[in-house]
Amino acid sequence: MSFKIILKDRRRPSARLVDRLSDTAASRPGVAASILLSAGLVLGLGASVGFASARNAQLQAKVDQQATDLAAARSSSQREINALAARLGELQAQANRLNALGERLTRAGQLQDGEFDFEQPVPTGGPGPVRDMPRDELQRELTSLEREYSASGQQLTVMESLLFNRELDRNAVPSRDPIAGSYITSGFGGRADPIVGGHQFHKGIDFKASVGDPVLAVADGVVSFAGVRSGYGNVVEIDHGNGYVTRYAHNSRLMGRVGDLVRVGQQIAKAGSTGRSTGAHVHFEVWQAGRVVNPRKFLGSRSAVRG
Repeated sequence: MSFKIILKDRRRPSARLVDRLSDTAASRPGVAASILLSAGLVLGLGASVGFASARNAQLQAKVDQQATDLAAARSSSQREINALAARLGELQAQANRLNALGERLTRAGQLQDGEFDFEQPVPTGGPGPVRDMPRDELQRELTSLEREYSASGQQLTVMESLLFNRELDRNAVPSRDPIAGSYITSGFGGRADPIVGGHQFHKGIDFKASVGDPVLAVADGVVSFAGVRSGYGNVVEIDHGNGYVTRYAHNSRLMGRVGDLVRVGQQIAKAGSTGRSTGAHVHFEVWQAGRVVNPRKFLGSRSAVRG
């Protein structure tokens, strides 16, 4: 083999392929055309596969980015929902507080049953159409509702305080009978003395009773005297702290001591007939600013019945 032929064989394979294709084209034109067509198809298919792979990579990257953005949006939405849920919890707590205040005020104001029922939902309604509420509008509505709840809570608290003070004042004023289910046997003022006759000024009202019947405080206060007074027998006196003092006399037994705090309706003694008495009864007096007054104006209108 000559040096020239050796150099020719050492050329690049592609060059040798071209030479062979040239030789084949010269000797066998049909075969050469088939080879060229096949080579073109292979090259085109390779280019198409490469383009598709690149396109798939781009689509996958886009899908991954969309998934990341969706996860971030979900996380942000959940944080907003949690914030709204927290505000809703605060509003529910305020609503429960207002309902509790309303129930207490209903009882304190002695409103009729059913007039204010805080257990039932408030009836509402209205025509359409209905639309979706934007987030910003919902935030504004919640803020407005919070302000309304706060103002209503303050007003109800003040009202509760006023009613409580009124209840304290009412409970500190004689306003009930000193014995349950009884009637008056002797009224306040001038009368004939039941023991020796003659005229007597009766300082209180007598209520029919049996020995041992409960004697009840007619108002809140503090026991200021518990013992024996001449003519009265066993006596309990209660200072109500507002200029009023009440006296309960002729008891068979005393239930409290000086300094005891008593509530309206609490038993303070047992009825009897001690002292100047013709039989078991409760003698009841009311003193205002150091002067004895007619208890009838505190206890309501009653018909005195001579016993």
